[in-house]
Amino acid sequence: MASLGSLKSAIFDKEERKLQYQSHIRGLNAYDRHKKFINDYVQFYGHAKNVQDVPIKTDQDTLREGYRFILNEEDDMDSTWEKKLVKRYYDKLFKEYCIADMSHYKKGKIGLRWRTEKEVVSGKGQFVCGNKHCDEKDGLGSYEVNFSYFEDGENKQALVKLVACKGCAEKLVYKRQKEKERSDAQLKDKDKRKRERMGHDESSDGGYNSNPDRRKKGKRSSTSKKNGHEEDFDDFLEGMFP
Repeated sequence: MASLGSLKSAIFDKEERKLQYQSHIRGLNAYDRHKKFINDYVQFYGHAKNVQDVPIKTDQDTLREGYRFILNEEDDMDSTWEKKLVKRYYDKLFKEYCIADMSHYKKGKIGLRWRTEKEVVSGKGQFVCGNKHCDEKDGLGSYEVNFSYFEDGENKQALVKLVACKGCAEKLVYKRQKEKERSDAQLKDKDKRKRERMGHDESSDGGYNSNPDRRKKGKRSSTSKKNGHEEDFDDFLEGMFP
């Protein structure tokens, strides 16, 4: 049986390692902290292979393997604080972010899938744009999207985050934006024809106040056109950030 002194020493050493670990990770930026956690996970939980060397899988490969999107939590009462931290981080990564295929974005079709282990390790979809065909790392934003998927014989849905650069974020709302622009153009054209008919009727009656009114309305319409696009785009993105 261990002595009281040795137990106290073990507890002290464990707490000291915890404090040192905390101090170290606080000094790292987000991406370096990510790499630290991933490397520690491999060390703590003994992956037999280096995930960096795993060949890149296609979407179909991943689906055929029955890769689980939502992983189950496993209790590990004997784990150290550091091990629990990196496991919680690692497990959360798989259900936090997704990858998007925007090949048909002009049709309003955005395909979503969960990330492969290699993508999780590399930071794709977290520190790199989540568009499958984009490697942009700057100016990223996080958008909450509804992901419908099939797992264990059931249709499921989950709100997940899609990290995208500015250009790819615009693709998310491209079709809706174009539809709104067409609708606005139709309303504008209808309003223009209505004003022209009113102006024609007033001219026929000998009215002299129609032209100033029409110039005044036209000025307001021009101002609305100038500011409308940016405001509408902001409306589409409202609530998409977590």
